[in-house]
Amino acid sequence: MAKTVLITGCSSGFGRASARMFGGRGWNVVATMRDTADAGDLADNNAILVTRLDVADQSSIDPAIAAGIHRFGVVDAVVNNAGYGLFSIFEGTTRAAIQRQFDVNLFGMMDVTRAILPHFRSNGEGTIINVSSGAGVFGAPMASIYSASKFAVEGFSEALWYELAALGIKVKLIEPGGAPGTGFMVRSGAEGSNVPIDFDYSPFLEHISRVYGSMAGGADPDAVLEVAAAIFEAATDGTDRLRYIPTSDVQPIFNARRHTSEGQYQTLVRSLFAM
Repeated sequence: MAKTVLITGCSSGFGRASARMFGGRGWNVVATMRDTADAGDLADNNAILVTRLDVADQSSIDPAIAAGIHRFGVVDAVVNNAGYGLFSIFEGTTRAAIQRQFDVNLFGMMDVTRAILPHFRSNGEGTIINVSSGAGVFGAPMASIYSASKFAVEGFSEALWYELAALGIKVKLIEPGGAPGTGFMVRSGAEGSNVPIDFDYSPFLEHISRVYGSMAGGADPDAVLEVAAAIFEAATDGTDRLRYIPTSDVQPIFNARRHTSEGQYQTLVRSLFAM
């Protein structure tokens, strides 16, 4: 019997690539998104059920899960992929913008996880795969709110990894770096474009924008597929491994963060963003 995965945020990027990968490798897929009109070719695959789920709308979560179970009989894995980045100077970021960031990146993910757990418990197994970010491992300028939300995803997932192990439920973290082709940085810029910024920050902002532009230019063009492959591996490798790092661009910072002293780590990060 084919296994079934429910994936949030399938209208583009990692979510769409993952839906295609799982669907092409014998899995049933519940491909969820805020607007099912964005399904595109996902709707043409009989193994893929496209249904609405907006992680910021709690009323949409249970119906999406129920639709997947009704169609395929069971959900074996959930990929909490939906999210976006708010990139701006903290001082100029509104409380409403911060709330929205956490509603989508953290609280929505928690709501989906809470909703699927009774089903997983009744089955005695299941896998929760949370898409984090390099910004969930290290803080970066102009990403304080995004990093805060992803740091929270990391801490929540690690604690849940322990909490659910005795129930046969696995928890996995995917920690990607830059990924051309997701449209993420375009959406990130749009999210922060209406935030008022004091003129004092202008030289810093101009410099950091150039740094991020350089980083984006050097990112792996195959990163989206690499992330999808890591998500598939996390769902199928049968291990209790917690973290997966699919892109090489963040590996030096991860190594410094996790395997060197605090001083060495800060020296490296300062060198990346120094004016």
